[in-house]
Amino acid sequence: MSPSEPTPGQTAKPGFLERRFQLGRNGTTVSREIMAGLTTFAAMAYILVVNPSILQSAGMPRDALVTATAVGAAVATLLMAFMANLPLALAPGMGINAFFTYTVCLGMGVPWRDALGLVLVNGVLFLLLSVTGVRARIVAALPNSLKAAVCAGIGLFIAFIGLKNGGLVVAHPATFVTLGDLSSPPVALFAGGLLLTCVLVARRTPAAILISMAAITLAGFWVPDGQGGALTTLPHSAFSLPASLEDTFLKLRFHFLTSDPLKALPVILTLLLVDMFDNIGTLIGVTKRAGLMDRDGNIPKLPQALAADSLAAIASALLGTSTVVSYIESATGVQAGGRTGLTGVTVAVCFLLALFLTPVILMIPAVAVAPALVVVGILMFESVAEIDVRQFGNAVPAVLTLMVMPMTFSISTGIGVGLIALVAMRLGLRIGQRQFVASPMDGAHQNDDTGFPDGSGLPTRLNPFTCALAAIFLLHFLEKWIFRLFGHTS
Repeated sequence: MSPSEPTPGQTAKPGFLERRFQLGRNGTTVSREIMAGLTTFAAMAYILVVNPSILQSAGMPRDALVTATAVGAAVATLLMAFMANLPLALAPGMGINAFFTYTVCLGMGVPWRDALGLVLVNGVLFLLLSVTGVRARIVAALPNSLKAAVCAGIGLFIAFIGLKNGGLVVAHPATFVTLGDLSSPPVALFAGGLLLTCVLVARRTPAAILISMAAITLAGFWVPDGQGGALTTLPHSAFSLPASLEDTFLKLRFHFLTSDPLKALPVILTLLLVDMFDNIGTLIGVTKRAGLMDRDGNIPKLPQALAADSLAAIASALLGTSTVVSYIESATGVQAGGRTGLTGVTVAVCFLLALFLTPVILMIPAVAVAPALVVVGILMFESVAEIDVRQFGNAVPAVLTLMVMPMTFSISTGIGVGLIALVAMRLGLRIGQRQFVASPMDGAHQNDDTGFPDGSGLPTRLNPFTCALAAIFLLHFLEKWIFRLFGHTS
């Protein structure tokens, strides 16, 4: 008998991956986690192209941005994988990079190096809020009904992105959006790909989303793109050396912060609010979809996840890109079976390999990713069943959250509107009542999640921390009006 083999009556010693990521406890396997990581990466690989194209408008070097984007995503995802063991992938946030470029740099005239300094300050504040437990309290302050609405709202949001990227929904000056041109070959391919993805998922086919992406990419070789070419084209070369980080690494400055702190403060506050609630929304949505939340709606290892997210924000500023955030596309990997940090490790490795395989990654057309986003959005929408819409006071904040996220193209705005509506409804219904906080005698009838007595439709308590969050969001939404009132511009 080999010395490495267990003797009769003994069990084999768990391997490194099992010990580190607790695969068995989470009901998953190495192959399933790798497949989930590949699926997540395929759904978010577009950031390697889109982020540099946005940030270069601020005057940053495009070649270095490609490397900074890939390295930043890899480092941040590894932090989340090893610190929190969650199947979350991180990369530069799409909304934040637009705010960085068009509002801070181009709108306010802040040089990109000084803007990176503000990103670093934002990351440090994130870390302080995480280690003091404030960010965890923010998550705990959200009622379960609102968490369910956030999950479903994110589902609508990414489904809308998928429909938009697939060309099935297009802008219209009169009706805002309308049906796309179904006679267009790319739109027809998207529709066929969406049907294929839905059928594969319904049949519980392993790696259904990845299979559909590959099939659509392959079909794209024979589908015209409307510009004289095909949707999918072979790259001139499969490999390329990564560009140097010399032009962006540690190039941040703090001149704007020190010379005009009053003007810099609202920028930092906006970064903090948008980044914080986009991340919290993604954490809630993805972990809820993965079944990782407990029955009380708590996220496992939440402090570690928030700390990893904070360190990632700091790393992004040092590398030379806008804030790195948790990506809602992580839900595609969760649907493919991802349950642990090994999914994230796979995503990180893919981002590093992408530095050498960028031409191959760019070969995947957007129409191949769009059906996956729609299907995952539909699956995430299942949580809407947890919202008791028969109770109108409970339904208002939840439905507003659902509607505002896709309509404003912002997760954080949806959460903010939902919180404000929740507090406003409860305060409005409380007028004339003697009780401000639930009485111990109401304990047998109290719905701890919603704060509404069963069947009465009237609230008996309101979380003070929820009130504070709603007030912060209200100030954020009124930011421009406040600046005009005091003679400043935003």
